[in-house]
Amino acid sequence: MRTNLLLISLFLVCGSMPGAYAADPCTGFKWDIAKERALFGGPAAAVTAGRSISSAPEVKTNRLYQLTLAPQADVVFASKPGKAAKFEPAYAGLASLRLPAPGNYRIAVDVPFWIDVVADGKLANVTDFQGQHDCDAPHKIVEFELRDARQFVLQLSGSEKSIVRLTVTPATASTP
Repeated sequence: MRTNLLLISLFLVCGSMPGAYAADPCTGFKWDIAKERALFGGPAAAVTAGRSISSAPEVKTNRLYQLTLAPQADVVFASKPGKAAKFEPAYAGLASLRLPAPGNYRIAVDVPFWIDVVADGKLANVTDFQGQHDCDAPHKIVEFELRDARQFVLQLSGSEKSIVRLTVTPATASTP
């Protein structure tokens, strides 16, 4: 009887522990996102996103940034965003990206908003994307084909939040 009572008590205590035994909402990505998860687990460099190309701060690969966005109506985009904003007011901003080598790159963010990469006034090709609704480390990852090692403009638009976190990482060879 004492053993049964002990087991029932243990079951009730363990079953009510929040988070300790809950499934990680970030495990549903089809890619290996260990690098992005590690970056999102570290400190972020705080920068203010540009309202125009000339004011766009440079972001580098393999770092986490915390970007402060502006009201979308105040941002002059390099190219028309690929999708209209769902929120009002919406926030947006620009960042500059110079890549060390051509290839496929992933842009990972912590909240839902639209991401474009612009080169020479044209939107870069998206090769794949995915997200996890209950995850914010990261929430969404978009993979772009960036074949020229040159200057690109990251366009962030349609965000409900004025502060977002972002990383840019080379895509691994195992990406389907």
